[in-house]
Amino acid sequence: MAKRMMYCWLSTPLSTAKQRFNIKTAPSFSRPVLASARAERSISTASKKKKKKERNKSVEELVVVKNDKEKRRTRSEKEYEELHSFHETESHVPVMLGEVVDVFSSLPLRSFIDCTLGAAGHSSAIIKGHPELECYIGMDVDPVAHAKARAHIDALLQSTRSSLKPHLLFKNFKYIKSVVGEIDDDCKLLSSGVDGILMDLGMSSMQVNNPQRGFSVLANGPLDMRMDPRASVKAKDILNYWPDDEVGRILREYGEESNWRWLQKKIVQARQQGGLHSTSELRDLIQGATHGTKGGRQGWIKTATRVFQALRIAVNDELNTLEKSLHACFECLVPGGRLAVISFHSLEDRIVKQTFLKIIESNGGDGDVVEEEAGKRDLRKMRNDIDAKETWIRQMVQGQNGTILTKRPITPSEEEERLNRRSRSAKLRVIEKIR
Repeated sequence: MAKRMMYCWLSTPLSTAKQRFNIKTAPSFSRPVLASARAERSISTASKKKKKKERNKSVEELVVVKNDKEKRRTRSEKEYEELHSFHETESHVPVMLGEVVDVFSSLPLRSFIDCTLGAAGHSSAIIKGHPELECYIGMDVDPVAHAKARAHIDALLQSTRSSLKPHLLFKNFKYIKSVVGEIDDDCKLLSSGVDGILMDLGMSSMQVNNPQRGFSVLANGPLDMRMDPRASVKAKDILNYWPDDEVGRILREYGEESNWRWLQKKIVQARQQGGLHSTSELRDLIQGATHGTKGGRQGWIKTATRVFQALRIAVNDELNTLEKSLHACFECLVPGGRLAVISFHSLEDRIVKQTFLKIIESNGGDGDVVEEEAGKRDLRKMRNDIDAKETWIRQMVQGQNGTILTKRPITPSEEEERLNRRSRSAKLRVIEKIR
C-alpha cells in the first residue's frame, strides 16, 4: 500500500501535487522588485553610517568646546585639603578660599573690605593671615549672615588676642564709597585708599538651604528671592503683575533661556488661575511646560535653575548694581591695592571682564597681553619679583590706570569641584591699581 502511494505521488505532476498536499512555496519576485529591495537595504545602511558619523562628529565638537573652555581659563592648582586649617571648627569652606588668600598674601594689608560678608569665611582667613590689619569693614544685606559673621570674627579676634576693631555694616556694596567716607573718622588709613577689596557674588548655603528665602528650586517656600529683606520687590510680584514683555525679557536676558516664549505664555496664563505664589507652583509650571523635552528630570531642573536665576537677578537688580560697584571699588583702592571678584555665571563674569578692561583703559579688546609703549617689554619680565612669590599669576593685561592680573579667570581645582559641587561655576578675576 505504501509503495503504491509513493508511486502515485511521484507520477503526479508537480503543480497538481502542490494543490493536493497543500505544499507552500516561497513567492517568486521579478528582477525589478529584487533590485528595489537591494536599493532600500543600501539606503538603510548608508543612513545608519551617516547617523553614526554625525554622532561621532557631535562628540568631537563637544570635546573641542570643552578643550576651548579649558584654554580660556586657568585652573587652580591649590591643594584643597590644606584649606581646612583656616576653619578647623567649621564644616563650610568658602569657595576658592585658598586662591583668595593667595591674591592678598603678598600685600601688606593695613585695610581690607569684604563687600559680601556672608558667614565671614574669606574674611576670617584674611584677618588670621594678616596680623598687621588695622582697619576691617564687612558689608552684607543679609541679617542672618551678619549674625553668623559677627560671631565668627569676634571668636577669632578673641582667640588671637587681636586689637582689631571690625566694622560690620548692614549695607549693599553699591554704597562702598559712602561707607569708606563714614568709617574714615575712626580709621584714618582710609583717607589714602583701601589695600584690598573682595566681592564674592555667589549665594551662600544659608540662603539656598532656607526654603523661606525662595531661592531653592526643590524646596517649597514663598516666591521671595530678596537678598535684602528690606527691599520691596519680590519674585511673585514680577511673575504676577509685571508686563508680559518684561517677564519674557527677564527670562531671555537674565536666564539665557531658549524656551522663554513658551514659559512666558504659561506664566501669563497662570495669572488667570490666581497667579504663582510659591516655589513649588513655579516649579510645577516649568516642569509641565518642559514635559517631553530632551533631558528628562535633569532637563526641567536645568530650565528651572535658569528661571530662578533670572528672577533673582531681576529682584535684586544684580547686574546693574555690579558694574557701578566695580568702578566704585576700584576708585577706593590705594595705588597698588587689589580688587578680587568671584562670579558664578556667564552674565556676571562677562560684566566683570569687560568692566575691568574699561577701568584700565586697555586696548587689548579681547584681553590680549598689552606691552608698554616705552620699551615694549613683556609684563612678566617687568615683574619677576612679584611672579616669583605669586605663582598664581600667569598672564596680565596692562592699562593706563591698572593691571588685570588674571587675563583668564582662575577656576577651582578639580578636587574642590569634586568635593564642593557649588564651586564648579566659580571664576576669580583680580585687578590691581597702578602703583
